[in-house]
Amino acid sequence: MAILQRGIYAITDFTSLKDTEVFARTELLLRAGISMLQYRDKSATAKAKISRARELRSLCKQFNTPFIVNDDIELARDTGADGIHLGQNDTDIQTAREFLGPIIIGCSCYNSLHLAQEAQAAGADYVAFGAFHDTSSKKNTVKAEPEILERASHEIMLPLVAIGGITPENGKVLVDKGAAMLAVISALYGANDTNATIKKFNLLFEQEQ
Repeated sequence: MAILQRGIYAITDFTSLKDTEVFARTELLLRAGISMLQYRDKSATAKAKISRARELRSLCKQFNTPFIVNDDIELARDTGADGIHLGQNDTDIQTAREFLGPIIIGCSCYNSLHLAQEAQAAGADYVAFGAFHDTSSKKNTVKAEPEILERASHEIMLPLVAIGGITPENGKVLVDKGAAMLAVISALYGANDTNATIKKFNLLFEQEQ
């Protein structure tokens, strides 16, 4: 299993960008230094998904960065992904583990410490909380407060991921409260200067108190 590292957890944006733009920006992110990359794509055809996922998997291999697939356990298997990220309405953790074996399994826990405890007991490798801020990438999000990270850091023995409208300007409090990774879409893939933005994000972890 790939080792989880503290830092930025980039999530792809195929909604706003063309494929070539996503791949080019992803390579910039990988060069600048991210902890993981998640392929998230809710609207593409099965053929497009496997093509996109394989291209991203290849890029991640070049930079020795874990590649995570959102929701789709068959796509994760077929592309040799390093992990899968599951929401509460997706495949359960036990089924995913039996299907995929010893790879990274992450779980969305929204604003619920109870869900995080259940995910830990079921064998998850990390848990994600959020949305902490308004986000354009997902509708009907559940609002989470930074304090849940602090509470979880005392009760959950897994890396904590924060997600939802995170920027270099609002991310530090989440790191200080206990986030091991910041999951980011728009602030990375929508940045005017991708390289400069990821450097700002990474500085949040270097400045951790």
